[in-house]
Amino acid sequence: MEDYIIRGTAADNQVRFFAAYTREVVETARKAHNTSPVATAALGRLLTAGAMMGSMCKNDSDMLTLKVECDGPIGGLLVTADSHANVKGYVHHPEVMLPIREDGKLDVGGALGHGYINVIKDIGLKDPYVGKTDLVSGEIAEDLTYYFAVSEQIPSSVALGVLMEKNNTVKHAGGFVIQLMPYASEEVIAALETKIAQFTSVTNNLDHGKMPEDIMEDLLGDLGMTIYDKVPTKFYCNCSKERVEKAVISVGEKELQSMIDDGKPIEVNCHFCNTHYTFTVDDLKHMLKNAR
Repeated sequence: MEDYIIRGTAADNQVRFFAAYTREVVETARKAHNTSPVATAALGRLLTAGAMMGSMCKNDSDMLTLKVECDGPIGGLLVTADSHANVKGYVHHPEVMLPIREDGKLDVGGALGHGYINVIKDIGLKDPYVGKTDLVSGEIAEDLTYYFAVSEQIPSSVALGVLMEKNNTVKHAGGFVIQLMPYASEEVIAALETKIAQFTSVTNNLDHGKMPEDIMEDLLGDLGMTIYDKVPTKFYCNCSKERVEKAVISVGEKELQSMIDDGKPIEVNCHFCNTHYTFTVDDLKHMLKNAR
């Protein structure tokens, strides 16, 4: 099944929502980075959020970055997404292992610890928009709910989940963002709060065969829900040998000459997709010539 995001409204446009199924996105990331189960869950949640938030952007060239700075053993996470819900990301310490929590869930909060979540939106202005808020739990969904409330003044409910198989592959992944418009009535707010309070979890719903459409119907069906769009989402990295070559050239002539003097090929690794690019000494000489 291909991953996708649905977008829609409810209660006569007093509520808007985004809901995603992202198993392939998260499994692709797991394979690329060889992440442990808890790192897969953390990165998968952030990738799912990034894909949905990227799809909120209005212009083709808009870019979104979610950067988690934290003191936990995972060391930090970075995810970027475009307006077409193409998303990529990595964790600083993909090998991190932690005991399962008492409730049987992966300890994502323990992996992240304390810190901040940064939301950076490059929407074609002179400077990108940057919002920074505290990690309130390290569980990512709660942290983004807090971010929307504090930085964007949008009352939101964010839910994210990654369910692992016993062999540590990804069984299911997905999530949703439900947001109240400024003119939402007290009746709509109360009805939505009741539904959210009764909601179990994204992973529980997905594991019982419910897809994003079903989950939104359960939460918003009584409010007159309309799905107006369904878009594909995927893990996509736009790195290439040409792009990496430009990055190597940017280190400067002195550093390039030092690499040439070493007389050995160099290997450059893409953080996002873990692709390795090798450049021979002759390649480096050609790059030095271009740098001058």
